[in-house]
Amino acid sequence: MRSVLTYPWLANLRADVTGGVMSAAVAIPLAIGYGMFAFVPLGDAYFAVGVLAGLFAAFIVAITSVALGDKTTTVYAPRIVTTFFLGSIILHSLRNSDAAIIRSGNIELMIAIVFSIVLLGGAFQMLFGFLRVGTLIKYIPHPVMSGFQNAAALLLFLVQIGTVLGYAGHTPVPHLADNLASTKPLSVLVALVTCAVMWNAKRVFPKVPPVLVGLAAGTIAYYALVLAGHAEGLGPAIGATPVAQLSLSNLPAFVDLARNPDLFAVLPTIVGGALGLAIIASVDALLCARLLQTPHRARRDADRQLLRLGLGNMLSASCGGITSGINIGPSAINKAYGARTPLSVLVNAGVVLLTLTALLPAVGYLPRVALSGVIMVIAIQHIDPWTIQLVKRLCSPAVANRTRIAVELFVIALVAILSILANIVIAVFIGIVVAILLFLLRMSRSILRRHYRCDHVNSRRSRAPYETALISQHGSKILVMELEGALFFGTADSLEGEIETALREPTSFLLLDLKRVTEIDSTGARLILNTHDKLIKEGRHLLISHLQADTPLERFLQDMGVTTAVTRSRIFADTDHAIEWAEDQLILGEIESAVNNQEFPFSQLDVLAGFDQTDLDTIKAVLQRRTYAGGEIVFREGDSSAELFIIAHGSASVRIRLSKNRETRLITFSPGTIFGEIALLDQQVRSASVIADGALVCYVLARTEFLELTQRHQPVAIKLLANLARELSGRLRRANRTIHQLEN
Repeated sequence: MRSVLTYPWLANLRADVTGGVMSAAVAIPLAIGYGMFAFVPLGDAYFAVGVLAGLFAAFIVAITSVALGDKTTTVYAPRIVTTFFLGSIILHSLRNSDAAIIRSGNIELMIAIVFSIVLLGGAFQMLFGFLRVGTLIKYIPHPVMSGFQNAAALLLFLVQIGTVLGYAGHTPVPHLADNLASTKPLSVLVALVTCAVMWNAKRVFPKVPPVLVGLAAGTIAYYALVLAGHAEGLGPAIGATPVAQLSLSNLPAFVDLARNPDLFAVLPTIVGGALGLAIIASVDALLCARLLQTPHRARRDADRQLLRLGLGNMLSASCGGITSGINIGPSAINKAYGARTPLSVLVNAGVVLLTLTALLPAVGYLPRVALSGVIMVIAIQHIDPWTIQLVKRLCSPAVANRTRIAVELFVIALVAILSILANIVIAVFIGIVVAILLFLLRMSRSILRRHYRCDHVNSRRSRAPYETALISQHGSKILVMELEGALFFGTADSLEGEIETALREPTSFLLLDLKRVTEIDSTGARLILNTHDKLIKEGRHLLISHLQADTPLERFLQDMGVTTAVTRSRIFADTDHAIEWAEDQLILGEIESAVNNQEFPFSQLDVLAGFDQTDLDTIKAVLQRRTYAGGEIVFREGDSSAELFIIAHGSASVRIRLSKNRETRLITFSPGTIFGEIALLDQQVRSASVIADGALVCYVLARTEFLELTQRHQPVAIKLLANLARELSGRLRRANRTIHQLEN
């Protein structure tokens, strides 16, 4: 028991060993195949270099990652996208280069250049980790990675065709048709058997990795035909491969390369290729890490992951290995067989090392056609499923946004075509630039969520009838524009045009609602300032709502001079208060004398409409006159008071608590309006608090006096109840109009 606690890896020893062995059995053929694929452009003589390079990468990066603290069961091996990138650099940037160092024909020097790219690419990966840009790399546009992955899968498939057709040596894809006379049908038959068996292996052998089943079937079919005397009708096996010796054998080659006087001619290729390789390898690794993430477990540190991979790939290049990354298939197999600790990764690496040091002679007997058949199936499986989904959606008659899907597919196709036909580094960076430009184009569309005028949508302030009539008549002069998204150089121009169009109608107040604005740059700030200056010159006003104090957005607008120009008096915490302020200014502008500075005439109260002088004297006799100071609570939420309040002077706001430290205003009552009538009628506790905004004078009708009024003066009580019903009906209608306006 103590040993298990001291060495927790022992608690799951059997499953970890099994998972490590089985995942290695899958990873090894892939490492061999991808390694050979990377060095295919150099010719058949360098197949052995590719075999060793793939296996070295799988072993060294795994050991390095575990040594640097990777506690997962992740299996590391060469990846299709990085191998494709490396092979494309050899084919397009090196073999076709006019540099003297390439034209010298020194293949060993060219191999040193290839491993220099891998070495520097690992250094760039480490730099990404040190600079903590791992989270940023993950945001490289997905269409770029999809296009690159599709190109890699397509080219990986095409490169295998020469081997499947039984050609003795490597035949470039453009020359495949020229050699059809050399096709060996039996070799094609072995490839078909391999592909068919691997494709359907899960149905027959659900617990055995399909790669092993397919490779075994192809190998058996190949040697069965050899024993039957048809060896001449088949392609070659991998061939003899020297047993590996682990050492930093590439370091002297790097030194010789650094001393070469012609190095500067290929230095841009080395640096550009290494940077592109590092970006692609990093994105691929972080995406794979996300796919392998187990629910309810801590997320991996992206920057540490890049540090581990970067150092591992540098060591791999120094020993003769290519770039390695997270391999999803073997990792899933490792976990499926019960692996739980990094011991399984070490076992996997141990099996790879055993293959390098002892089993390479046996590897040499593997038929190339069987290995190519397996890789063809893997290439098909590596076609980006998201791309397939996009194509299906584009072809569907029910698709809603056909243009956007077509644009995404355009970027994918562009990157794929450029990756195959042109320089791979340029293809990746062009894809990124195009994706960013298309993103900016989408972002440059209008950020105006909606706009409305306030003749129908009013503030929550309850006003006297004459004020309500004025707002209904002139409220259209208050324009509210709700913005959404980022107000930056890409959206400022379209918003400016929309503001100019809207202001052609009579407008005294323009309110910009920033509630849903996520970002404002200097161009957006300049637009707000220019709009403010223009309105001021024309005797109009700019208001801003939902600009909370001491937030990054508010501090930026303060630094840009926006808050100073607009002034704090016209910047509001919410849209409702801003509309109320504009309504007040509108009313003051339409009325010669400000009624708010004097007490509202008792006889003109809307709740007393239809009362003659006798009725007014009767009702006045049962009312109490109360005064409140600004900020004083008239009643609290939850109080059991049952009183009706009629405002004679000042205003009061209804507030409701949303949480422990947060409340909001529901409505504000002006002179001549009533509040508290619900509790008077239903005798329930108060549903909200009412606070005096300033000096407040009210007439109060208590329930006891109301009951006395209904008993002694029924006609007066009936008129009062009718007016209360009309007031409640009016509020309900206004609420319905507001909801309808906001919905539309």
